[in-house]
Amino acid sequence: MMRARVPLLLLGILFLASLSASFATSLREEEESQDNPFYFNSDNSWNTLFKNQYGHIRVLQRFDQQSKRLQNLEDYRLVEFRSKPETLLLPQQADAELLLVVRSGSALLLLVKPDDRREYFFLTSDNPIFFDHQKIPAGTIFYLVNPDPKEDLRIIQLAMPVNNLQIHDFFLSSTEAQQSYLQEFSKHIPEASFNSKFEEINRVLFAEEGQQEGVIVNIDSEQIEELSKHAKSSSRKSLSKQDNTIGNEFGNLTERTDNSLNVLISSMEMKEGALFVPHYYSKAIVILVVNEGEAHVELVGPKGNKETLEFESYRAELSKDDVFVIPAAYPVAIKATSNVNFTGFGINANNNNRNLLAGKTDNVISSIGRALDGKDVLGLTFSGSGEEVMKLINKQSGSYFVDGHHHQQEQQKGSHQQEQQKGRKGAFVY
Repeated sequence: MMRARVPLLLLGILFLASLSASFATSLREEEESQDNPFYFNSDNSWNTLFKNQYGHIRVLQRFDQQSKRLQNLEDYRLVEFRSKPETLLLPQQADAELLLVVRSGSALLLLVKPDDRREYFFLTSDNPIFFDHQKIPAGTIFYLVNPDPKEDLRIIQLAMPVNNLQIHDFFLSSTEAQQSYLQEFSKHIPEASFNSKFEEINRVLFAEEGQQEGVIVNIDSEQIEELSKHAKSSSRKSLSKQDNTIGNEFGNLTERTDNSLNVLISSMEMKEGALFVPHYYSKAIVILVVNEGEAHVELVGPKGNKETLEFESYRAELSKDDVFVIPAAYPVAIKATSNVNFTGFGINANNNNRNLLAGKTDNVISSIGRALDGKDVLGLTFSGSGEEVMKLINKQSGSYFVDGHHHQQEQQKGSHQQEQQKGRKGAFVY
């Protein structure tokens, strides 16, 4: 009798364990659907790799660790570099392709390549529309100088690791913050390589006496002047053929695609009260970084982390250094609550299109109406007739960026009706 009870007891335990695991999984999915998986708050999303009196290096947490919805970004990392005036980031190489965008200040960049080849670049952010960027191939030794005597330098980097999902910076120098990677070799290897005794090698390359405080150091104006002689300017005084720029009195957007990396780089500025009308990208997953200012963003996407025909809105109040991810095909609208500017990186950018859902230009809804029998299709799509839909669409004479305060009072008066409508059941929930 006892023997018969034991299997039943085991089955009961296994059932309860399975039920508990299923409930935990369901709870995690529910928690993720309630939170905003696309929003990275600057207060707790950036990890500091190095910091001293001259600047810092920070990396954003991995996208795929925030949410399974962002797993297609697992091969990409976001890095921020800041430095004080007249400073140098010591020579290093990284196990990642780097795409640098200067967002404030100016930079002298030196790339050291095989066959004793060197390339010098002068990068600046004089104009937020004509921004500078530079690609650094993985494994290329480089160093950065902030040559300005007064202004801080800020660079946003999109890093694409080549070994694994982490980024590693290999510094030649030994400082108070870290050892040179050359020190990790056995003594006989540097002795044979440099044809010198290890004591001399250690004194010249690694001795504690004379070590810098960290990997960002002060540099004098004479050294900066000498480096500047070799630098070729990348400053854009006009738009290149690769640049796609739109804008009006409310805002400006410049986009540039690096086809070799399949990445879109963008710079956007909006005036307080401006609205970037609802739109979506056909292929690109856009990583949006707030440089200065504040904005309200609303993204519409599937409800929960599963295949569904139900949708919900993901909202966030963005401020300086916050990051927001806009997946491909997800409609999004952005309203500037102060003067604000952004840097954006679009992944899978080749053959990508931006589609607007409102406004006079590039509006895909009005394009349907202008097609053969398009008005009949609009009449079947929406509750009003095709003519009524086109009349509504044509009321907005602006494109891309419009006045976000327009009809605000009327919207507030009708808020009670909207709340009542939200309570109705339907196939789509926003």
